Amino acid sequence: MEKIIKIDHVDTYNKMRGVATLHPLITVIDLSKAIPMPAQTFNFGLYAIYLKELKCGELKYGRNNYDFQEGTLVFIAPGQLLGIQPDVTTFQPAGWALLFHPDLIKGTSLGKKIHEYSFFSYDTNEALHLSEKERLMVLDCFNKMQYEMEQSIDKHSKTLITSNIELFLNYCTRFYDRQFVTRDDSNKGILEKFEDLLHTYFSEHRASTHGLPTVSYCASQLNLSANYFGDLIKSEMGTTAQEYIHQKVIDLAKERIFDHEKTISEIAYELGFNYPQHFTRLFKQKVGISPTKYRSLN
Repeated sequence: MEKIIKIDHVDTYNKMRGVATLHPLITVIDLSKAIPMPAQTFNFGLYAIYLKELKCGELKYGRNNYDFQEGTLVFIAPGQLLGIQPDVTTFQPAGWALLFHPDLIKGTSLGKKIHEYSFFSYDTNEALHLSEKERLMVLDCFNKMQYEMEQSIDKHSKTLITSNIELFLNYCTRFYDRQFVTRDDSNKGILEKFEDLLHTYFSEHRASTHGLPTVSYCASQLNLSANYFGDLIKSEMGTTAQEYIHQKVIDLAKERIFDHEKTISEIAYELGFNYPQHFTRLFKQKVGISPTKYRSLN
């Protein structure tokens, strides 16, 4: 069985890369000046962001392999795995790495909202591809963090460092929104596949045996992470993937309600609800009246 190396401390990572530890909870590394990572699998107990500036060796990140291209950002959250492939003995791209311990952001505004940066759970094929202008903005944020790390730690250090991390992550949110827009053609293909997936799911009566389709199920069928899929749907349609699924269910319900040979409960079970009252509650929330009332109007 392959040995997985646990990295729980910034100093542990710094020693592996041959760089000095300027702050116990955060490091910013110029990868061109660091020791290459060995061909092993690592379990990160840290937040890690890698900016790759040159095409480089293949990694295994999460469930997939990924050959990093020029100008990409990849985000790793505590508990995730990053592995260098066995046939790549060293991994030495030009670029930068930012790693910080979860303790750094405890009690800060960033700590309260870190879960909102859903791109930490994106898959490898959903990496952020930067324009030159965006790349320079990222490097400016890294330089500001580096500057603070080189100063003597005082009462302002934590606030300034975490504020700069938060600023960087907010820029990344903007850059991802841009990426959703600039990849409009491929996104439309995903939306069409999503619609087809729901149509097939209900037309083949899978809901009656497997329940309502979940966001995670739809994302996996489209080979996307649930967070990326959800953010894409929100960006393209202005509604969450869950709301879109619910609206699809309501549209189908409106058609089936007119079949008076079926009770409301039977329709609810056909659409994937375990309890008819849950169907009634959702229908009333979306339509404004109960299914029974809706049926009586026609």
